[in-house]
Amino acid sequence: MAESPRSYFSSPDGAGTWMASDGPDHDVVVTTRIRFARNLEGYPFRSRLSDERAKELVAHLRERLTGLELSKDQAYLSLDELEELDRELLFEHHLISLELARGTGPRGVFFSVSRHVSVMVNEEDHLRIQMLGPGQNLAALLEQLREFDQLLARRVAYAYHPRFGYLTSCPTNVGTGLRLSVMLHLPALVYSKEIEKTFAACAKMKLAVRGFYGEGTSYLGDFFQVSNQVTLGRSLEKLLQDVTKVLPKLVEHEREVRRTILRENTKGLEDRIYRAFGVLSQARRINSQEALELLSQLRLGVSLGILRGLDLKMVNELLVMSQPAHIQALEKHELKEDERDVARANYIRQRLGEASTG
Repeated sequence: MAESPRSYFSSPDGAGTWMASDGPDHDVVVTTRIRFARNLEGYPFRSRLSDERAKELVAHLRERLTGLELSKDQAYLSLDELEELDRELLFEHHLISLELARGTGPRGVFFSVSRHVSVMVNEEDHLRIQMLGPGQNLAALLEQLREFDQLLARRVAYAYHPRFGYLTSCPTNVGTGLRLSVMLHLPALVYSKEIEKTFAACAKMKLAVRGFYGEGTSYLGDFFQVSNQVTLGRSLEKLLQDVTKVLPKLVEHEREVRRTILRENTKGLEDRIYRAFGVLSQARRINSQEALELLSQLRLGVSLGILRGLDLKMVNELLVMSQPAHIQALEKHELKEDERDVARANYIRQRLGEASTG
Protein backbone atom coordinates (compact mmCIF):
# COMPACT_ATOMS: atom_id res chain seq x y z
CA MET A 1 0.00 0.00 0.00
CA ALA A 2 1.31 3.46 -0.91
CA GLU A 3 2.02 6.06 1.75
CA SER A 4 -1.09 8.07 2.61
CA PRO A 5 -1.07 11.82 1.80
CA ARG A 6 -3.16 12.51 4.92
CA SER A 7 0.00 13.05 6.95
CA TYR A 8 0.91 15.95 4.64
CA PHE A 9 -2.44 17.76 4.48
CA SER A 10 -4.32 17.11 7.74
CA SER A 11 -3.58 20.48 9.36
CA PRO A 12 -4.03 24.16 8.35
CA ASP A 13 -0.29 24.25 7.61
CA GLY A 14 -0.95 21.63 4.97
CA ALA A 15 -3.33 23.83 3.00
CA GLY A 16 -0.56 24.53 0.51
CA THR A 17 1.56 27.65 0.33
CA TRP A 18 0.05 28.42 -3.08
CA MET A 19 -3.40 28.69 -1.45
CA ALA A 20 -2.59 29.78 2.07
CA SER A 21 -0.11 32.59 1.41
CA ASP A 22 -0.52 36.06 0.01
CA GLY A 23 1.08 37.00 -3.31
CA PRO A 24 1.01 39.79 -5.91
CA ASP A 25 -2.56 40.98 -6.63
CA HIS A 26 -3.74 38.51 -3.97
CA ASP A 27 -7.04 40.35 -3.45
CA VAL A 28 -8.20 39.08 -6.87
CA VAL A 29 -5.63 36.48 -7.99
CA VAL A 30 -5.71 33.59 -5.52
CA THR A 31 -3.15 31.30 -7.15
CA THR A 32 -1.06 30.81 -10.27
CA ARG A 33 -0.52 27.40 -11.86
CA ILE A 34 1.79 26.76 -14.80
CA ARG A 35 2.30 23.35 -16.38
CA PHE A 36 4.12 21.56 -19.18
CA ALA A 37 2.65 18.53 -20.95
CA ARG A 38 5.38 16.05 -21.83
CA ASN A 39 5.57 12.53 -23.25
CA LEU A 40 8.45 10.09 -23.36
CA GLU A 41 10.18 8.93 -26.48
CA GLY A 42 9.67 5.24 -27.25
CA TYR A 43 6.26 4.94 -25.52
CA PRO A 44 2.81 5.28 -27.15
CA PHE A 45 0.50 8.02 -25.87
CA ARG A 46 -1.44 7.00 -22.77
CA SER A 47 -4.60 6.19 -24.74
CA ARG A 48 -2.64 3.49 -26.64
CA LEU A 49 -0.51 2.17 -23.78
CA SER A 50 -0.97 -1.49 -22.85
CA ASP A 51 -1.15 -2.28 -19.13
CA GLU A 52 2.30 -3.83 -19.30
CA ARG A 53 3.90 -0.79 -20.99
CA ALA A 54 2.03 1.54 -18.60
CA LYS A 55 3.55 -0.25 -15.60
CA GLU A 56 6.97 -0.03 -17.23
CA LEU A 57 6.53 3.69 -17.94
CA VAL A 58 5.33 4.54 -14.44
CA ALA A 59 8.16 2.58 -12.80
CA HIS A 60 10.69 4.33 -15.05
CA LEU A 61 9.33 7.79 -14.22
CA ARG A 62 9.04 7.08 -10.52
CA GLU A 63 12.72 6.15 -10.37
CA ARG A 64 13.76 9.26 -12.30
CA LEU A 65 11.57 11.64 -10.29
CA THR A 66 12.47 10.35 -6.83
CA GLY A 67 16.13 10.44 -7.79
CA LEU A 68 15.97 14.23 -8.22
CA GLU A 69 16.21 14.80 -4.44
CA LEU A 70 14.68 18.25 -4.60
CA SER A 71 13.69 18.72 -0.98
CA LYS A 72 13.03 16.97 2.32
CA ASP A 73 9.27 17.08 1.81
CA GLN A 74 9.23 15.50 -1.66
CA ALA A 75 7.06 12.40 -2.13
CA TYR A 76 5.89 10.04 -4.83
CA LEU A 77 2.48 8.39 -4.42
CA SER A 78 1.11 5.55 -6.55
CA LEU A 79 -2.52 6.53 -7.14
CA ASP A 80 -3.64 3.05 -8.10
CA GLU A 81 -2.60 1.91 -4.59
CA LEU A 82 -4.31 4.74 -2.70
CA GLU A 83 -7.77 4.75 -1.14
CA GLU A 84 -10.41 6.92 -2.80
CA LEU A 85 -10.31 9.44 0.08
CA ASP A 86 -6.58 9.95 -0.40
CA ARG A 87 -6.98 10.52 -4.13
CA GLU A 88 -9.76 13.04 -3.49
CA LEU A 89 -7.52 14.80 -0.96
CA LEU A 90 -4.81 15.26 -3.58
CA PHE A 91 -7.41 16.54 -6.05
CA GLU A 92 -8.84 19.06 -3.60
CA HIS A 93 -5.28 20.18 -2.94
CA HIS A 94 -4.86 20.99 -6.66
CA LEU A 95 -1.96 18.55 -6.91
CA ILE A 96 -3.73 16.23 -9.35
CA SER A 97 -6.57 16.53 -11.84
CA LEU A 98 -10.04 15.03 -11.58
CA GLU A 99 -9.11 12.68 -14.45
CA LEU A 100 -6.08 11.35 -12.58
CA ALA A 101 -7.92 11.08 -9.25
CA ARG A 102 -10.78 9.03 -10.68
CA GLY A 103 -8.90 7.19 -13.40
CA THR A 104 -7.70 3.60 -13.47
CA GLY A 105 -4.46 1.78 -14.06
CA PRO A 106 -0.85 2.60 -13.18
CA ARG A 107 -0.44 6.30 -12.43
CA GLY A 108 1.09 8.50 -9.78
CA VAL A 109 2.03 11.93 -8.53
CA PHE A 110 5.36 13.37 -7.43
CA PHE A 111 5.32 16.58 -5.41
CA SER A 112 7.26 18.90 -3.16
CA VAL A 113 5.09 21.40 -1.29
CA SER A 114 8.01 23.66 -0.32
CA ARG A 115 9.22 23.76 -3.95
CA HIS A 116 5.70 24.41 -5.32
CA VAL A 117 6.06 21.52 -7.76
CA SER A 118 3.68 18.69 -8.67
CA VAL A 119 4.15 16.10 -11.43
CA MET A 120 1.22 13.97 -12.58
CA VAL A 121 2.35 10.67 -14.07
CA ASN A 122 0.32 8.92 -16.78
CA GLU A 123 -2.60 11.34 -16.91
CA GLU A 124 -3.64 12.50 -20.43
CA ASP A 125 0.08 12.73 -21.17
CA HIS A 126 2.89 10.74 -19.62
CA LEU A 127 3.88 13.80 -17.59
CA ARG A 128 2.03 16.91 -16.49
CA ILE A 129 4.64 19.03 -14.71
CA GLN A 130 3.17 21.96 -12.80
CA MET A 131 4.34 24.79 -10.58
CA LEU A 132 1.90 26.47 -8.20
CA GLY A 133 2.26 29.74 -6.35
CA PRO A 134 0.23 32.36 -4.46
CA GLY A 135 -1.13 35.43 -6.22
CA GLN A 136 -0.09 36.57 -9.69
CA ASN A 137 3.27 34.92 -10.15
CA LEU A 138 3.39 33.93 -13.82
CA ALA A 139 6.90 34.98 -14.89
CA ALA A 140 8.66 33.72 -11.76
CA LEU A 141 6.86 30.37 -11.80
CA LEU A 142 7.52 29.90 -15.51
CA GLU A 143 11.23 30.32 -14.87
CA GLN A 144 11.09 27.74 -12.05
CA LEU A 145 9.13 25.36 -14.28
CA ARG A 146 11.69 25.69 -17.08
CA GLU A 147 14.49 24.89 -14.64
CA PHE A 148 12.70 21.80 -13.35
CA ASP A 149 11.82 20.69 -16.89
CA GLN A 150 15.46 20.97 -17.96
CA LEU A 151 16.55 19.07 -14.86
CA LEU A 152 14.14 16.22 -15.63
CA ALA A 153 15.06 16.26 -19.34
CA ARG A 154 18.58 15.19 -18.37
CA ARG A 155 17.10 12.00 -16.92
CA VAL A 156 14.37 11.10 -19.43
CA ALA A 157 14.01 11.41 -23.23
CA TYR A 158 11.06 13.59 -24.24
CA ALA A 159 9.09 13.00 -27.45
CA TYR A 160 10.09 16.02 -29.53
CA HIS A 161 9.79 16.95 -33.21
CA PRO A 162 12.16 19.57 -34.73
CA ARG A 163 9.26 21.27 -36.54
CA PHE A 164 6.29 20.78 -34.22
CA GLY A 165 7.97 20.85 -30.83
CA TYR A 166 6.93 18.67 -27.88
CA LEU A 167 4.45 15.99 -28.95
CA THR A 168 1.32 15.71 -26.83
CA SER A 169 -1.81 13.60 -26.69
CA CYS A 170 -4.06 16.61 -27.45
CA PRO A 171 -3.10 18.57 -30.60
CA THR A 172 -3.83 21.91 -28.91
CA ASN A 173 -0.89 21.30 -26.56
CA VAL A 174 1.67 20.46 -29.26
CA GLY A 175 4.61 22.86 -29.35
CA THR A 176 5.59 24.15 -25.94
CA GLY A 177 3.01 22.07 -24.08
CA LEU A 178 2.52 25.13 -21.85
CA ARG A 179 -0.64 25.98 -19.93
CA LEU A 180 -0.67 29.24 -17.95
CA SER A 181 -3.51 29.40 -15.45
CA VAL A 182 -4.62 31.79 -12.72
CA MET A 183 -7.42 31.31 -10.20
CA LEU A 184 -9.39 34.55 -9.94
CA HIS A 185 -11.84 35.61 -7.26
CA LEU A 186 -14.49 37.67 -9.09
CA PRO A 187 -17.45 38.21 -6.72
CA ALA A 188 -18.12 41.79 -7.89
CA LEU A 189 -18.36 40.78 -11.55
CA VAL A 190 -20.74 37.95 -10.60
CA TYR A 191 -22.85 40.23 -8.39
CA SER A 192 -23.06 42.95 -11.07
CA LYS A 193 -23.94 40.33 -13.72
CA GLU A 194 -20.93 41.33 -15.82
CA ILE A 195 -19.31 37.91 -15.56
CA GLU A 196 -20.76 36.52 -18.82
CA LYS A 197 -19.50 39.58 -20.70
CA THR A 198 -16.09 38.96 -19.14
CA PHE A 199 -16.15 35.32 -20.23
CA ALA A 200 -17.00 36.37 -23.80
CA ALA A 201 -14.10 38.83 -23.84
CA CYS A 202 -11.74 36.09 -22.60
CA ALA A 203 -12.90 33.73 -25.35
CA LYS A 204 -12.14 36.37 -28.01
CA MET A 205 -8.62 36.60 -26.63
CA LYS A 206 -8.20 32.80 -26.82
CA LEU A 207 -8.44 32.33 -23.06
CA ALA A 208 -10.42 29.48 -21.48
CA VAL A 209 -12.45 29.96 -18.30
CA ARG A 210 -12.94 26.93 -16.04
CA GLY A 211 -14.21 26.09 -12.57
CA PHE A 212 -12.63 26.01 -9.11
CA TYR A 213 -10.62 22.85 -9.81
CA GLY A 214 -9.88 23.58 -13.46
CA GLU A 215 -10.86 21.58 -16.51
CA GLY A 216 -14.05 19.54 -16.18
CA THR A 217 -15.19 21.20 -12.94
CA SER A 218 -17.99 23.63 -12.16
CA TYR A 219 -17.91 27.27 -11.06
CA LEU A 220 -18.07 27.56 -7.27
CA GLY A 221 -17.95 30.51 -4.91
CA ASP A 222 -17.13 33.14 -7.56
CA PHE A 223 -13.76 31.46 -8.23
CA PHE A 224 -12.68 30.92 -11.84
CA GLN A 225 -9.56 29.59 -13.53
CA VAL A 226 -8.45 31.49 -16.63
CA SER A 227 -5.82 29.99 -18.94
CA ASN A 228 -4.47 29.97 -22.49
CA GLN A 229 -6.25 27.60 -24.90
CA VAL A 230 -3.66 26.77 -27.56
CA THR A 231 0.12 26.42 -27.55
CA LEU A 232 0.81 25.26 -31.12
CA GLY A 233 2.82 27.83 -33.07
CA ARG A 234 3.49 30.08 -30.08
CA SER A 235 6.66 30.45 -28.05
CA LEU A 236 6.83 30.44 -24.27
CA GLU A 237 7.46 34.17 -24.31
CA LYS A 238 4.49 34.87 -26.59
CA LEU A 239 2.12 32.77 -24.47
CA LEU A 240 3.31 34.53 -21.31
CA GLN A 241 2.86 37.90 -23.00
CA ASP A 242 -0.68 37.00 -24.14
CA VAL A 243 -1.83 36.15 -20.62
CA THR A 244 0.03 38.92 -18.78
CA LYS A 245 -1.40 41.45 -21.21
CA VAL A 246 -4.99 40.48 -20.34
CA LEU A 247 -4.67 39.60 -16.66
CA PRO A 248 -4.13 43.14 -15.28
CA LYS A 249 -7.26 44.29 -17.13
CA LEU A 250 -9.35 41.53 -15.52
CA VAL A 251 -7.92 42.32 -12.09
CA GLU A 252 -8.53 46.06 -12.40
CA HIS A 253 -12.05 45.53 -13.78
CA GLU A 254 -12.97 43.43 -10.75
CA ARG A 255 -11.48 46.05 -8.41
CA GLU A 256 -13.29 48.86 -10.18
CA VAL A 257 -16.66 47.09 -9.87
CA ARG A 258 -15.94 46.37 -6.19
CA ARG A 259 -15.29 50.05 -5.57
CA THR A 260 -18.47 51.02 -7.44
CA ILE A 261 -20.63 48.61 -5.41
CA LEU A 262 -19.00 49.76 -2.18
CA ARG A 263 -19.66 53.40 -3.07
CA GLU A 264 -23.21 53.03 -4.39
CA ASN A 265 -24.56 50.25 -2.19
CA THR A 266 -22.42 50.22 0.94
CA LYS A 267 -25.11 48.90 3.29
CA GLY A 268 -26.22 46.20 0.90
CA LEU A 269 -22.65 44.97 0.42
CA GLU A 270 -21.89 45.08 4.13
CA ASP A 271 -25.12 43.21 4.85
CA ARG A 272 -24.17 40.34 2.50
CA ILE A 273 -20.68 40.10 3.98
CA TYR A 274 -21.76 40.23 7.63
CA ARG A 275 -24.58 37.76 6.99
CA ALA A 276 -22.01 35.35 5.51
CA PHE A 277 -19.79 35.83 8.56
CA GLY A 278 -22.78 35.31 10.86
CA VAL A 279 -23.77 32.03 9.24
CA LEU A 280 -20.22 30.67 9.15
CA SER A 281 -19.49 31.65 12.74
CA GLN A 282 -22.74 30.18 14.10
CA ALA A 283 -23.80 27.32 11.78
CA ARG A 284 -23.97 23.79 13.20
CA ARG A 285 -24.17 22.13 9.79
CA ILE A 286 -22.98 23.34 6.41
CA ASN A 287 -22.20 21.63 3.10
CA SER A 288 -19.07 22.29 1.06
CA GLN A 289 -20.76 24.32 -1.69
CA GLU A 290 -22.49 26.69 0.74
CA ALA A 291 -19.27 27.03 2.73
CA LEU A 292 -17.34 27.97 -0.40
CA GLU A 293 -19.96 30.55 -1.42
CA LEU A 294 -19.99 32.14 2.04
CA LEU A 295 -16.19 32.08 2.31
CA SER A 296 -16.16 33.95 -1.00
CA GLN A 297 -18.12 36.74 0.68
CA LEU A 298 -15.71 36.69 3.65
CA ARG A 299 -12.77 36.96 1.29
CA LEU A 300 -14.37 39.98 -0.38
CA GLY A 301 -15.03 41.56 3.00
CA VAL A 302 -11.42 41.12 4.09
CA SER A 303 -10.09 42.45 0.77
CA LEU A 304 -12.24 45.59 1.07
CA GLY A 305 -11.35 46.18 4.73
CA ILE A 306 -14.95 45.63 5.86
CA LEU A 307 -14.12 42.64 8.08
CA ARG A 308 -11.47 43.34 10.69
CA GLY A 309 -9.52 40.70 12.58
CA LEU A 310 -9.44 38.25 9.66
CA ASP A 311 -6.83 37.94 6.93
CA LEU A 312 -6.78 36.44 3.44
CA LYS A 313 -4.33 33.74 4.50
CA MET A 314 -6.82 32.26 6.94
CA VAL A 315 -9.76 32.54 4.51
CA ASN A 316 -7.67 30.86 1.79
CA GLU A 317 -6.83 28.06 4.22
CA LEU A 318 -10.52 27.57 4.96
CA LEU A 319 -11.29 27.35 1.23
CA VAL A 320 -9.05 24.28 1.07
CA MET A 321 -9.49 22.71 4.50
CA SER A 322 -13.33 22.84 4.39
CA GLN A 323 -13.50 20.57 1.33
CA PRO A 324 -14.90 17.04 1.90
CA ALA A 325 -11.68 15.01 1.83
CA HIS A 326 -9.78 17.57 3.91
CA ILE A 327 -12.47 17.58 6.59
CA GLN A 328 -12.20 13.80 6.82
CA ALA A 329 -8.41 14.07 7.01
CA LEU A 330 -8.79 16.52 9.89
CA GLU A 331 -11.18 14.12 11.64
CA LYS A 332 -8.80 11.23 10.90
CA HIS A 333 -11.51 8.93 9.55
CA GLU A 334 -14.11 8.71 6.80
CA LEU A 335 -17.44 10.45 7.40
CA LYS A 336 -20.89 10.24 5.89
CA GLU A 337 -22.13 13.39 4.14
CA ASP A 338 -24.21 14.68 7.06
CA GLU A 339 -21.33 13.98 9.45
CA ARG A 340 -18.99 15.96 7.19
CA ASP A 341 -21.42 18.89 7.21
CA VAL A 342 -21.39 18.95 11.02
CA ALA A 343 -17.60 18.57 11.23
CA ARG A 344 -17.13 21.32 8.63
CA ALA A 345 -19.35 23.73 10.57
CA ASN A 346 -17.46 22.94 13.78
CA TYR A 347 -14.09 23.48 12.14
CA ILE A 348 -15.02 26.79 10.52
CA ARG A 349 -16.60 28.08 13.76
CA GLN A 350 -13.46 27.19 15.66
CA ARG A 351 -11.11 28.89 13.19
CA LEU A 352 -13.23 32.06 13.02
CA GLY A 353 -13.52 32.10 16.80
CA GLU A 354 -9.77 31.83 17.19
CA ALA A 355 -9.26 34.68 14.71
CA SER A 356 -11.73 37.01 16.41
CA THR A 357 -10.28 36.41 19.87
CA GLY A 358 -6.66 36.30 18.75
